Amino acid sequence: MGGAADWRNVTYEETLEEELRAISRRREADRSCTVADLEGVLANLYQVEGADWGGRGEVQEAALSATIAAYELAIAQWKAEPSPHGQQEKG
Repeated sequence: MGGAADWRNVTYEETLEEELRAISRRREADRSCTVADLEGVLANLYQVEGADWGGRGEVQEAALSATIAAYELAIAQWKAEPSPHGQQEKG
């Protein structure tokens, strides 16, 4: 693997890690943040993904894909966490 694939992978991985950190910080700082809030952001990201009428380019495409993956992962992990009352949180 070389060249373009390398920078795409680097962009994807860096963006994924940055987004996961940002989501984690949001959860810690904003106790009113819910799974539904993250799902709303994810729904908007899906719309952006499907509305590429302007031609994003490879860098933006890799970053958007990583951002979507980060939200999907964070939501799945959050839903898998036990709630303080012994039941999983519904989203």
